[in-house]
Amino acid sequence: MKSKFGIKEVVAIGIGTALFVALTEVQIPLGFIPNTALQPRAALMAFLAAVFGPVVGGIVGLLGHALGDALFYGSVWWSWVFPEAVAGIIIGLFAKKFAIKEGGFAVKEIVLFNIVQVIANAAAWIVAAPLLDIVIYAEPAGKVFAQGAWAFLGNIIIIGILGTLIAVGYSKIGGKSSSLSKED
Repeated sequence: MKSKFGIKEVVAIGIGTALFVALTEVQIPLGFIPNTALQPRAALMAFLAAVFGPVVGGIVGLLGHALGDALFYGSVWWSWVFPEAVAGIIIGLFAKKFAIKEGGFAVKEIVLFNIVQVIANAAAWIVAAPLLDIVIYAEPAGKVFAQGAWAFLGNIIIIGILGTLIAVGYSKIGGKSSSLSKED
């Protein structure tokens, strides 16, 4: 099985990263746990990963999160940047099975997408982010595991709702045609 990486994927990375950064400040705080919120940018990254694969998902997650942190917060919190890429890579590994590009994103694929995004978010936010916070920044374990659990919950909600809706819409309308074509 040969994986194709071409102009569409490069464009998806560029536009996806720019949109991810722009969406950095669009957040609904989750309340009493600091630095956790519902963030539509997670749904965008999951959608791009589900359509274009693990390379696009990983790069959009990595670059988008790093640039968003740098531009809006003045520094990059690497222990949360890398897990974002991990989530994008894991979701992207199943892109062909989701059949979004082919217009086949139906009930079975929606269920698979959401199972995969829950697993990807668990790996990223319940495991990787807290462990990296402890190793890199010597953060207290109780604090970072609570933040990771809330980030996990927020991401599965926003991706489960918004990410699924975007994927369904794209599969029905945009997945069957493309304005990008190779010129002779």
